[in-house]
Amino acid sequence: MAAAGATGGLTPLGQTLAQAVESAVRDALGAAWRPIAAEPIGGGSIAQAWRLGSRAGALFLKTGTAAHPFDAEAQALAEIAATHTVRVPRPIVHGVAGASGFLVLEWIDLRDEGDWAAAGAALAALHGATRATYGWQRDNAIGATPQFNTPAASWATFWRERRLRPQFRFARERGLHALAALEAAACRASDALLAAETPPASLLHGDLWRGNAAFDDAGCLVLFDPSTYYGDAETDLAMARLFGGFPASFFAAYDAARAPRPGRGRRLALYQLYHVLNHANLFGGGYVAQARALIDAL
Repeated sequence: MAAAGATGGLTPLGQTLAQAVESAVRDALGAAWRPIAAEPIGGGSIAQAWRLGSRAGALFLKTGTAAHPFDAEAQALAEIAATHTVRVPRPIVHGVAGASGFLVLEWIDLRDEGDWAAAGAALAALHGATRATYGWQRDNAIGATPQFNTPAASWATFWRERRLRPQFRFARERGLHALAALEAAACRASDALLAAETPPASLLHGDLWRGNAAFDDAGCLVLFDPSTYYGDAETDLAMARLFGGFPASFFAAYDAARAPRPGRGRRLALYQLYHVLNHANLFGGGYVAQARALIDAL
């Protein structure tokens, strides 16, 4: 049973979740851990973020639905951390309490700007961690959308069957029939572009947009909210050029550390299509038109 403090310092979480979080953290860090306060610090459409204060220092808490795969996120963070290439918040504990899921992470004081050139080199080093097949040991999520990672020996097959076709299926389910009707054309273009491609199966962040990257007090890159799998490193770079993008110094340093494969520019729209389709399915609006434009470009 959780200590009585769970109904005090963590009261904003609600009693059931507060007790579960306090009990889990104390099991992970020791019985002496005591919360002082849970302060909401915003969050996205998928999870709410909290600062857990304690005399031992702050922790970062994410809460969401019980169905959200916080356990997969913790596994991805640990796998990235094990490469010793890019800093990520250390996962402390995760769990489910009633209708809620939670993930407790190391607290890192973040800032928006830092050494972007070193960040590019660090991502290139992360992509040096490879496996023999494309995919991951389990499915996870891209935002609020399921992401399917059953391994495949062929990159063209993996991208078509695990990335594009599920998004078109979701489009049909959401009533985006004009967009869904472009599935065959998009898959033909994908197969044509990737037919001869056998890129290394690199460890990916998987959702590398500007909102999932920051810097610590030393100016070093910190990545969070991963949607990890093993695939073409170009997919992370393609996402990094969407939704605000990263500065030119980041890409220049990456390319200096890891030379581009021929034809990278031709594959850019294909790799961005996955993320734009996902945004179209989640948010509709202009993302539907953007997805159609990418397919037209292909």
